[in-house]
Amino acid sequence: EVQLVESGGGLVQAGGSLRVSCEASGFTFDDYAIGWFRQAPGKEREGVSCIRKRDGRTYYAESVKGRFTFSDDNAKNTVYLQMSGLKPEDTAVYYCAAAPWVGILSLDLYDYVYWGQGTQVTVSS
Repeated sequence: EVQLVESGGGLVQAGGSLRVSCEASGFTFDDYAIGWFRQAPGKEREGVSCIRKRDGRTYYAESVKGRFTFSDDNAKNTVYLQMSGLKPEDTAVYYCAAAPWVGILSLDLYDYVYWGQGTQVTVSS
């Protein structure tokens, strides 16, 4: 059974940093593309960052470029999203997702098949 479990969310002041984690189980990490998405209240879910496992290339949404960093630890089957310079508009539930296509580099949520339950990130002004 494929499972994705996020952790590390919380409350942080604007300008601060936070790292969220996503531990995967039930599938071979290297065979998937992994993405981070977020959904703020009243808004659609949007892509934040993703990694193409085939070559390790990462991609970021313009809104987070230069502030967020995607990393992974294959030995732990875990990916991380390090967030710095946080802004109140970064407040959202953050989800990780997996797509069984190693060649993609996509922030289209419809490319992703498996989803975690999400972790809340709140940035106060």
